[in-house]
Amino acid sequence: MDYQAISSLIFTLFRTAADITTFLLSSPQRFSAMLTRTASRCSTKLRAALRQPSLRVAKQPPQCRRFSMPTANATPGAQSAATSSAGMLSPFVSELDKIAPSFRINGSQIRVLQSPTEFYETLKDKIRNAERRIFLSTLYIGKSEKELITTLQEALRSKPNLKLSILTDALRGTREAPDPSCASLLAPLVEEFGPDRVEIRMYHTPNLTGFRKKHIPKRINEGWGLQHMKLYGFDDEIMMTGANLSNDYFTDRQDRYHLFSSRDITEYFSNLHDAVSSLSFRIDPSDAPSGFNMVWPKNNAAPSPLEDHKQFVRESTGLLAGLISPKTAPLTANDSTPLEKRDTSVYMLAQFSQLLSPDTSTELPAITHILNTLAAPQYSRSSWTFTAGYFNPAPSLTKLLLSTASQNNTVITASPYANGFYKSPGVSGLLPDAYTLLARRFVRAVHEKKLDSSTVMKEWRKGTVGEPGAWTYHAKGLWVTLPDNNGPSISLIGSSNYTKRSYSLDLEANALIVTENESLKKQLANEQNWLQENTTVVTREDYAKTERRVGLKVRIAMLIVRLVGGAL
Repeated sequence: MDYQAISSLIFTLFRTAADITTFLLSSPQRFSAMLTRTASRCSTKLRAALRQPSLRVAKQPPQCRRFSMPTANATPGAQSAATSSAGMLSPFVSELDKIAPSFRINGSQIRVLQSPTEFYETLKDKIRNAERRIFLSTLYIGKSEKELITTLQEALRSKPNLKLSILTDALRGTREAPDPSCASLLAPLVEEFGPDRVEIRMYHTPNLTGFRKKHIPKRINEGWGLQHMKLYGFDDEIMMTGANLSNDYFTDRQDRYHLFSSRDITEYFSNLHDAVSSLSFRIDPSDAPSGFNMVWPKNNAAPSPLEDHKQFVRESTGLLAGLISPKTAPLTANDSTPLEKRDTSVYMLAQFSQLLSPDTSTELPAITHILNTLAAPQYSRSSWTFTAGYFNPAPSLTKLLLSTASQNNTVITASPYANGFYKSPGVSGLLPDAYTLLARRFVRAVHEKKLDSSTVMKEWRKGTVGEPGAWTYHAKGLWVTLPDNNGPSISLIGSSNYTKRSYSLDLEANALIVTENESLKKQLANEQNWLQENTTVVTREDYAKTERRVGLKVRIAMLIVRLVGGAL
């Protein structure tokens, strides 16, 4: 089960609230010391040691934007052009170009996948057909994913020039050790094919060191930050998704999946993968009971976060800030698509808050700009759809969503019956009700702002968790459809859960699509539609029903999370 999928500290802290309580009651002095140290560290200002990343950069030819700004005093014919897709997109891209690096491609270079099975079969097909490189950034690979490992082995055996790089999270990847774990599953690949062809890296947050590292229990410790990017690259193609690499994501856990056939986009995210890998531990095979050793290579780009977390952040800032800035990002120019056919911009967004001081992450500024722009009167006939499997958006995003001028807006979230913790034993069984409470508060806010006619909440359900044939829901994203358009011109795909945690603790990578391509708009519209096939509208009246009421235990649990540091 993907415990990270719940997108804030509520996820790890709720399911072990009893452990937290025991820790606090049995060790008040240690807890007090921990808070004191944390406060001291949070008050420290790190100076950024900015430097350019040492990556080869090919100069990118000019990619002219074909978007024209609408004017107030235009003639009727000009007004018609101003409300066209190109004219309406101009206010978005003019600022996005200042926020994040991007490439212009043709919309046909993006393929939208639909189901977990299609995702898994495409993943294996791309692995089998890769000739030069495979890179996989994920939270974890399921410790029982023998078929996926076999597919990687067969590809490496049949193609001597093929190289493999895997990046996961260290806390999640070693959690079960010395019992079988993600690390013990992957280490034999290095043993068979050698470190020159296979590299396994695991990222460790700089937020969990010293006293906290020693005393905070496993699972709870994941609340201090994780490697959460989902980047699945094969030669010159990359799949962006929110799905991890484990059986439920391959069978009955609904997510989103976009395949980009672009050498430039793939190369950019490969550089991002390599940069974070150079800030991560290396996994070597070992005869130890765990089956692996976790080593910090001397040639890494920074000292170990466990030895000097402050210097680690300084060096990380110097490495990553240049990669994600539109002014200094290493953008290649290998796409052979004629310039006149490039009708789609893809912005590469990253949220690396725990590694950047100052924080120059690009995801939150980009989403903020999009939603702020939709507040303008000219977008009163636009619409948006926002989805998060576990509804807990950052407070700033909730406010922005409810401030747009858009109409026919939809929020999709998981029904309690599509929540992986539905009727689970212990404290974790409170999770579905906790998200019900958060969703109910959103619906109440919609009503208070008199937006009932323009914004609806829908719950996704396909069966009931624990019963045969039931699915869970993990999709996350944003779609924006402009006035007089039949499909979305803007869509966001990637790993982020759009929570306060995403914008402070985890490493996230996303692709923001801005397109005039009608075929791609149709794909995105179809994606919106099929995700809503298993949804029903929920209202204030529904939440007022007896079976929907949230008990005192849930409210107390949410309070505990806030007090201990949860980012609800």
